[in-house]
Amino acid sequence: MSGPLTDRSIAAGLGAAVAAPSIHNTQPWRFRIRDGGFDVLADHDKGLDVIDPHRRAMYLSLGAAVFNLRLALAGAGHTPLLVPVPAGGDQVARVELGPRRMPAQGTRLLAAAIPRRRTNRRPFQGGLVPAGTVEELCAAAAGAGSALTALDPSGRNAVLGLTWTADARQRNDPAYRREIIAWTAPGGFRHDGVPLEAFGPRPAMSAVAVRDFGLALPPDERQTARFEADPQLLMLRSLGDDRAAWLRSGQALQRVLLTATVRGVAVQPMTQALEVPDLRRTLADAQGRWWPQMILRIGYGPAAPTTPRRPASACLVPRPWQRRA
Repeated sequence: MSGPLTDRSIAAGLGAAVAAPSIHNTQPWRFRIRDGGFDVLADHDKGLDVIDPHRRAMYLSLGAAVFNLRLALAGAGHTPLLVPVPAGGDQVARVELGPRRMPAQGTRLLAAAIPRRRTNRRPFQGGLVPAGTVEELCAAAAGAGSALTALDPSGRNAVLGLTWTADARQRNDPAYRREIIAWTAPGGFRHDGVPLEAFGPRPAMSAVAVRDFGLALPPDERQTARFEADPQLLMLRSLGDDRAAWLRSGQALQRVLLTATVRGVAVQPMTQALEVPDLRRTLADAQGRWWPQMILRIGYGPAAPTTPRRPASACLVPRPWQRRA
Protein backbone atom coordinates (compact mmCIF):
# COMPACT_ATOMS: atom_id res chain seq x y z
CA MET A 1 0.00 0.00 0.00
CA SER A 2 1.69 3.18 -1.13
CA GLY A 3 1.64 6.33 0.94
CA PRO A 4 0.70 9.84 -0.19
CA LEU A 5 3.07 11.64 -2.52
CA THR A 6 3.32 15.22 -1.26
CA ASP A 7 4.90 18.24 -2.89
CA ARG A 8 7.65 17.99 -0.29
CA SER A 9 8.45 14.36 -1.07
CA ILE A 10 8.36 15.09 -4.81
CA ALA A 11 10.83 17.95 -4.41
CA ALA A 12 13.13 15.90 -2.17
CA GLY A 13 13.12 12.87 -4.45
CA LEU A 14 13.65 14.72 -7.71
CA GLY A 15 16.24 17.07 -6.24
CA ALA A 16 18.31 14.10 -5.13
CA ALA A 17 17.81 12.15 -8.36
CA VAL A 18 19.13 14.92 -10.62
CA ALA A 19 22.24 15.23 -8.41
CA ALA A 20 23.35 11.72 -9.43
CA PRO A 21 26.55 11.24 -11.43
CA SER A 22 26.36 10.38 -15.11
CA ILE A 23 28.76 9.64 -17.94
CA HIS A 24 30.13 12.99 -19.24
CA ASN A 25 27.47 14.60 -17.03
CA THR A 26 24.91 13.89 -19.74
CA GLN A 27 22.09 13.44 -17.15
CA PRO A 28 20.22 10.91 -19.31
CA TRP A 29 17.06 10.75 -17.21
CA ARG A 30 13.47 11.88 -17.22
CA PHE A 31 10.84 11.54 -14.52
CA ARG A 32 7.08 11.21 -14.50
CA ILE A 33 4.88 11.71 -11.45
CA ARG A 34 1.98 9.32 -11.81
CA ASP A 35 -0.48 7.48 -9.54
CA GLY A 36 1.35 8.46 -6.39
CA GLY A 37 4.78 7.31 -7.57
CA PHE A 38 7.87 8.25 -9.56
CA ASP A 39 8.54 6.75 -12.98
CA VAL A 40 12.18 6.93 -14.05
CA LEU A 41 12.75 6.96 -17.81
CA ALA A 42 15.79 6.92 -20.08
CA ASP A 43 16.38 10.04 -22.14
CA HIS A 44 17.95 8.58 -25.26
CA ASP A 45 18.65 12.03 -26.67
CA LYS A 46 21.45 12.17 -24.09
CA GLY A 47 23.09 8.95 -25.29
CA LEU A 48 26.75 8.73 -26.26
CA ASP A 49 26.89 6.82 -29.53
CA VAL A 50 30.69 6.45 -29.68
CA ILE A 51 31.71 5.29 -26.21
CA ASP A 52 28.32 3.91 -25.11
CA PRO A 53 26.50 2.51 -28.16
CA HIS A 54 24.71 -0.19 -26.12
CA ARG A 55 23.78 2.33 -23.39
CA ARG A 56 25.54 0.42 -20.59
CA ALA A 57 26.93 3.62 -19.08
CA MET A 58 23.54 5.29 -19.50
CA TYR A 59 21.90 2.57 -17.42
CA LEU A 60 24.59 2.89 -14.76
CA SER A 61 23.76 6.59 -14.62
CA LEU A 62 20.05 5.86 -14.41
CA GLY A 63 20.68 3.39 -11.61
CA ALA A 64 22.55 6.08 -9.67
CA ALA A 65 19.57 8.42 -10.08
CA VAL A 66 17.17 5.70 -8.91
CA PHE A 67 19.30 5.08 -5.82
CA ASN A 68 19.40 8.79 -4.96
CA LEU A 69 15.63 9.01 -5.38
CA ARG A 70 15.06 6.04 -3.08
CA LEU A 71 17.60 7.29 -0.56
CA ALA A 72 16.10 10.78 -0.36
CA LEU A 73 12.66 9.32 0.29
CA ALA A 74 14.05 6.96 2.93
CA GLY A 75 15.92 9.84 4.57
CA ALA A 76 12.63 11.78 4.74
CA GLY A 77 11.00 8.94 6.67
CA HIS A 78 9.33 6.98 3.85
CA THR A 79 9.77 3.39 2.79
CA PRO A 80 10.68 3.57 -0.92
CA LEU A 81 9.26 0.62 -2.84
CA LEU A 82 10.97 -0.33 -6.09
CA VAL A 83 8.16 -1.70 -8.24
CA PRO A 84 8.91 -3.95 -11.26
CA VAL A 85 8.27 -2.37 -14.67
CA PRO A 86 7.93 -4.00 -18.11
CA ALA A 87 11.24 -4.48 -19.87
CA GLY A 88 12.05 -2.98 -23.23
CA GLY A 89 10.57 0.51 -22.99
CA ASP A 90 11.94 3.87 -21.94
CA GLN A 91 10.76 3.39 -18.37
CA VAL A 92 13.50 1.75 -16.29
CA ALA A 93 12.11 1.97 -12.76
CA ARG A 94 9.14 2.95 -10.64
CA VAL A 95 9.41 4.08 -7.03
CA GLU A 96 6.38 4.27 -4.74
CA LEU A 97 6.00 5.17 -1.09
CA GLY A 98 5.42 2.49 1.52
CA PRO A 99 4.74 2.95 5.23
CA ARG A 100 6.49 5.73 7.10
CA ARG A 101 9.39 4.78 9.34
CA MET A 102 12.22 6.44 11.20
CA PRO A 103 15.34 6.49 9.00
CA ALA A 104 18.43 4.77 10.34
CA GLN A 105 21.51 6.85 11.11
CA GLY A 106 23.36 5.37 8.13
CA THR A 107 20.51 6.33 5.81
CA ARG A 108 20.55 9.90 7.05
CA LEU A 109 24.33 10.13 6.60
CA LEU A 110 24.17 8.85 3.02
CA ALA A 111 21.25 11.13 2.13
CA ALA A 112 23.10 14.14 3.52
CA ALA A 113 26.11 13.24 1.37
CA ILE A 114 24.17 13.49 -1.93
CA PRO A 115 24.88 17.21 -2.54
CA ARG A 116 28.53 16.82 -1.42
CA ARG A 117 29.52 13.95 -3.72
CA ARG A 118 31.97 14.91 -6.46
CA THR A 119 34.03 13.22 -9.14
CA ASN A 120 37.65 14.08 -8.39
CA ARG A 121 40.09 14.06 -11.35
CA ARG A 122 42.96 15.59 -9.41
CA PRO A 123 46.07 13.96 -7.93
CA PHE A 124 45.60 12.19 -4.60
CA GLN A 125 48.31 12.91 -2.08
CA GLY A 126 46.99 11.94 1.33
CA GLY A 127 48.15 8.33 1.53
CA LEU A 128 46.28 5.06 1.06
CA VAL A 129 42.67 4.58 2.06
CA PRO A 130 42.76 2.22 5.09
CA ALA A 131 41.71 -1.39 4.67
CA GLY A 132 38.76 -0.90 7.01
CA THR A 133 37.35 1.89 4.86
CA VAL A 134 37.89 -0.15 1.69
CA GLU A 135 36.00 -3.01 3.32
CA GLU A 136 33.16 -0.62 4.10
CA LEU A 137 33.00 0.44 0.45
CA CYS A 138 32.95 -3.19 -0.64
CA ALA A 139 30.15 -3.92 1.82
CA ALA A 140 28.18 -0.98 0.42
CA ALA A 141 28.30 -2.53 -3.05
CA ALA A 142 27.38 -5.98 -1.75
CA GLY A 143 24.36 -4.54 0.04
CA ALA A 144 23.12 -3.27 -3.32
CA GLY A 145 23.67 -6.55 -5.18
CA SER A 146 27.10 -6.07 -6.77
CA ALA A 147 30.68 -7.04 -5.98
CA LEU A 148 33.39 -4.45 -5.35
CA THR A 149 36.96 -5.66 -4.95
CA ALA A 150 40.29 -3.97 -4.32
CA LEU A 151 42.83 -4.76 -7.03
CA ASP A 152 46.17 -6.21 -5.97
CA PRO A 153 49.35 -4.85 -7.64
CA SER A 154 49.14 -7.38 -10.47
CA GLY A 155 45.48 -6.63 -11.19
CA ARG A 156 46.07 -2.91 -10.85
CA ASN A 157 48.91 -2.93 -13.36
CA ALA A 158 46.84 -4.97 -15.82
CA VAL A 159 43.93 -2.55 -15.54
CA LEU A 160 46.20 0.48 -15.91
CA GLY A 161 47.73 -1.02 -19.04
CA LEU A 162 44.31 -1.64 -20.56
CA THR A 163 43.22 1.87 -19.62
CA TRP A 164 46.19 3.45 -21.36
CA THR A 165 45.57 1.28 -24.44
CA ALA A 166 41.90 2.27 -24.54
CA ASP A 167 42.73 5.92 -23.95
CA ALA A 168 45.16 5.96 -26.88
CA ARG A 169 42.62 4.30 -29.20
CA GLN A 170 39.92 6.77 -28.25
CA ARG A 171 42.09 9.86 -28.62
CA ASN A 172 42.98 8.76 -32.15
CA ASP A 173 39.33 8.32 -33.12
CA PRO A 174 37.88 11.48 -34.74
CA ALA A 175 34.33 10.45 -33.77
CA TYR A 176 35.39 10.13 -30.13
CA ARG A 177 37.01 13.55 -30.22
CA ARG A 178 33.87 15.12 -31.69
CA GLU A 179 31.69 13.48 -29.06
CA ILE A 180 33.78 14.53 -26.08
CA ILE A 181 34.16 18.07 -27.40
CA ALA A 182 30.37 18.29 -27.75
CA TRP A 183 30.02 17.64 -24.00
CA THR A 184 32.87 19.88 -22.87
CA ALA A 185 32.94 22.89 -25.21
CA PRO A 186 31.62 26.06 -23.56
CA GLY A 187 28.57 27.63 -25.13
CA GLY A 188 27.11 30.11 -22.71
CA PHE A 189 25.89 28.74 -19.39
CA ARG A 190 25.29 25.01 -19.66
CA HIS A 191 23.27 22.80 -17.34
CA ASP A 192 25.10 19.66 -18.48
CA GLY A 193 28.49 18.46 -19.67
CA VAL A 194 31.88 18.74 -17.98
CA PRO A 195 32.99 22.33 -17.30
CA LEU A 196 36.60 23.45 -17.63
CA GLU A 197 37.15 23.66 -13.87
CA ALA A 198 36.25 19.97 -13.51
CA PHE A 199 38.62 18.67 -16.22
CA GLY A 200 41.53 18.08 -13.88
CA PRO A 201 45.19 18.36 -14.94
CA ARG A 202 46.89 16.05 -17.38
CA PRO A 203 49.14 13.48 -15.69
CA ALA A 204 52.89 14.04 -16.00
CA MET A 205 55.03 10.90 -15.74
CA SER A 206 52.25 8.93 -14.07
CA ALA A 207 50.61 5.53 -14.23
CA VAL A 208 47.18 7.13 -13.95
CA ALA A 209 45.29 7.50 -17.24
CA VAL A 210 42.97 10.43 -16.62
CA ARG A 211 40.52 11.06 -19.45
CA ASP A 212 41.53 14.24 -21.24
CA PHE A 213 38.45 16.44 -21.43
CA GLY A 214 40.48 19.31 -22.85
CA LEU A 215 40.97 18.02 -26.38
CA ALA A 216 39.59 21.25 -27.81
CA LEU A 217 42.01 23.42 -25.80
CA PRO A 218 45.49 24.52 -26.93
CA PRO A 219 48.15 22.48 -25.12
CA ASP A 220 49.57 25.55 -23.37
CA GLU A 221 46.20 26.14 -21.69
CA ARG A 222 46.26 22.77 -19.93
CA GLN A 223 47.98 22.20 -16.62
CA THR A 224 49.95 19.07 -15.86
CA ALA A 225 50.48 17.48 -12.47
CA ARG A 226 52.20 14.50 -10.95
CA PHE A 227 49.71 11.84 -9.92
CA GLU A 228 50.36 8.97 -7.53
CA ALA A 229 52.74 6.30 -8.83
CA ASP A 230 50.70 3.36 -7.49
CA PRO A 231 47.05 4.36 -7.61
CA GLN A 232 44.59 2.52 -5.41
CA LEU A 233 41.96 0.90 -7.65
CA LEU A 234 38.65 -0.85 -7.04
CA MET A 235 36.55 -2.75 -9.58
CA LEU A 236 32.78 -3.07 -9.49
CA ARG A 237 31.38 -6.23 -11.08
CA SER A 238 27.87 -7.52 -11.69
CA LEU A 239 26.40 -10.96 -12.13
CA GLY A 240 25.21 -10.80 -15.73
CA ASP A 241 25.57 -8.03 -18.27
CA ASP A 242 22.15 -6.87 -19.40
CA ARG A 243 20.16 -3.73 -18.74
CA ALA A 244 18.83 -5.04 -15.44
CA ALA A 245 22.38 -5.79 -14.30
CA TRP A 246 23.53 -2.34 -15.39
CA LEU A 247 20.70 -0.66 -13.48
CA ARG A 248 21.53 -2.64 -10.32
CA SER A 249 25.20 -1.79 -10.76
CA GLY A 250 24.40 1.90 -11.01
CA GLN A 251 22.56 1.74 -7.70
CA ALA A 252 25.45 -0.13 -6.11
CA LEU A 253 27.92 2.35 -7.55
CA GLN A 254 26.07 5.31 -6.08
CA ARG A 255 25.90 3.65 -2.69
CA VAL A 256 29.68 3.21 -2.85
CA LEU A 257 30.25 6.81 -3.95
CA LEU A 258 28.10 8.22 -1.16
CA THR A 259 29.77 5.98 1.41
CA ALA A 260 33.12 7.29 0.17
CA THR A 261 31.84 10.85 0.51
CA VAL A 262 30.79 10.22 4.11
CA ARG A 263 34.28 8.84 4.85
CA GLY A 264 36.08 11.72 3.13
CA VAL A 265 37.44 9.53 0.33
CA ALA A 266 37.96 11.07 -3.12
CA VAL A 267 36.90 8.97 -6.12
CA GLN A 268 37.59 9.12 -9.85
CA PRO A 269 35.97 6.70 -12.33
CA MET A 270 38.40 5.24 -14.88
CA THR A 271 36.13 3.89 -17.60
CA GLN A 272 38.13 3.97 -20.84
CA ALA A 273 38.94 0.22 -20.79
CA LEU A 274 35.25 -0.54 -20.21
CA GLU A 275 34.27 1.43 -23.32
CA VAL A 276 36.31 -0.72 -25.73
CA PRO A 277 34.53 -4.11 -26.07
CA ASP A 278 37.55 -6.36 -26.66
CA LEU A 279 39.42 -4.82 -23.72
CA ARG A 280 36.41 -5.04 -21.42
CA ARG A 281 35.97 -8.74 -22.18
CA THR A 282 39.45 -9.43 -20.81
CA LEU A 283 38.25 -8.17 -17.41
CA ALA A 284 35.25 -10.52 -17.22
CA ASP A 285 35.62 -13.91 -15.57
CA ALA A 286 36.39 -16.94 -17.71
CA GLN A 287 32.81 -18.20 -17.51
CA GLY A 288 31.34 -14.88 -18.62
CA ARG A 289 29.19 -14.62 -15.49
CA TRP A 290 30.76 -11.65 -13.67
CA TRP A 291 31.26 -8.51 -15.75
CA PRO A 292 33.18 -5.32 -14.95
CA GLN A 293 30.94 -2.28 -14.72
CA MET A 294 33.18 0.38 -13.15
CA ILE A 295 36.81 0.98 -12.20
CA LEU A 296 37.37 3.46 -9.40
CA ARG A 297 40.53 5.24 -8.34
CA ILE A 298 40.32 6.22 -4.67
CA GLY A 299 42.42 8.27 -2.31
CA TYR A 300 42.58 11.55 -0.43
CA GLY A 301 43.02 14.92 -2.03
CA PRO A 302 41.75 18.48 -2.41
CA ALA A 303 38.06 19.10 -2.87
CA ALA A 304 36.74 18.87 -6.43
CA PRO A 305 34.44 21.47 -8.01
CA THR A 306 30.79 20.86 -8.61
CA THR A 307 29.34 20.25 -12.07
CA PRO A 308 26.12 21.82 -13.39
CA ARG A 309 22.73 20.13 -13.33
CA ARG A 310 19.53 20.67 -15.23
CA PRO A 311 16.72 21.71 -12.87
CA ALA A 312 14.40 18.92 -11.88
CA SER A 313 11.50 20.72 -13.57
CA ALA A 314 13.32 20.43 -16.92
CA CYS A 315 13.54 16.64 -16.48
CA LEU A 316 9.83 16.07 -15.89
CA VAL A 317 7.69 14.42 -18.55
CA PRO A 318 4.61 16.64 -19.03
CA ARG A 319 1.27 15.14 -18.15
CA PRO A 320 -1.17 14.64 -21.05
CA TRP A 321 -3.20 17.78 -20.36
CA GLN A 322 0.01 19.80 -20.09
CA ARG A 323 1.19 18.59 -23.50
CA ARG A 324 -2.12 19.70 -25.05
CA ALA A 325 -1.88 23.20 -23.57
